[in-house]
Amino acid sequence: MYFATLLTSPATPSLDPALVESLRNAWGGGDANWLAIDEAAEFSLEVMPDNRWDVWADLQNMGVDLVILPAEGRRKKMLLADMDSTMIQQECIDELADEAGVGERVKYITARAMNGELDFEGALTERVGLLKGLDESVIGKVLAERITLMPGGKALLGTMKANGVYAALVSGGFTAFTAKVAAELGFDENRANTLLVEGGKLTGEVGRPILGREAKVQALKEISERLGLAHDDVMAVGDGANDLGMLGLAGAGVALHAKPSVAAECDIRINHGDLTALLYIQGYAKSDFA
Repeated sequence: MYFATLLTSPATPSLDPALVESLRNAWGGGDANWLAIDEAAEFSLEVMPDNRWDVWADLQNMGVDLVILPAEGRRKKMLLADMDSTMIQQECIDELADEAGVGERVKYITARAMNGELDFEGALTERVGLLKGLDESVIGKVLAERITLMPGGKALLGTMKANGVYAALVSGGFTAFTAKVAAELGFDENRANTLLVEGGKLTGEVGRPILGREAKVQALKEISERLGLAHDDVMAVGDGANDLGMLGLAGAGVALHAKPSVAAECDIRINHGDLTALLYIQGYAKSDFA
């Protein structure tokens, strides 16, 4: 048994009941259940449809995301999330680089690294090197003035935590940012890289070992083992190439507004919804949101 979930952007909810009904009929699905009026609906399926990805592509052109998940174990017990461009709308290192006057150079490297064109560790080392001499106080300034939460994050964390879920923020970014974001959203723990500081200024170096793709996989393995959970009990969400390891290992790996090369490797792709999509695909209705 499976559940098909259709959803749109909460900012411009436009899910047509006729569209849901026609797809449900075509696939011989169960009765439609509206999780949020005009925004998200689901129906059960006996088998995985052969034309799933063709339909997905057609729906993308209409601004609708389609996710099909097994009914068993649909609600997860652990959330493992990337931070930059996932739980927040920015890439922290790009914002710091803007303040340091090397924004364009760093953004170019970031984009290539997130798309999997560059080695993550080498790209991070190069970008941090360009921040050498930047005043440490700029971190607080960027946090206060430039960093905004991704829509739906508070509902996602609040609802999953209310249902006993353990939440970890695991970032290839920096502890100075993850600590604040984790506290604001209610994550149970956070892991990231450390920007080294001397005399109140960034040294241009990052603490070792660097937390990259493999460290995110390790975090999933370590935390789930500590909690006595299977990898299938985990929902992971991210957008970059360095997230692919944990997205592949998790029971539900969500590519959120991801780079095309990243999304292509994931079965759960959210391009129109926000972070509340992660609740809808688990069967939570808007009335369930904490």
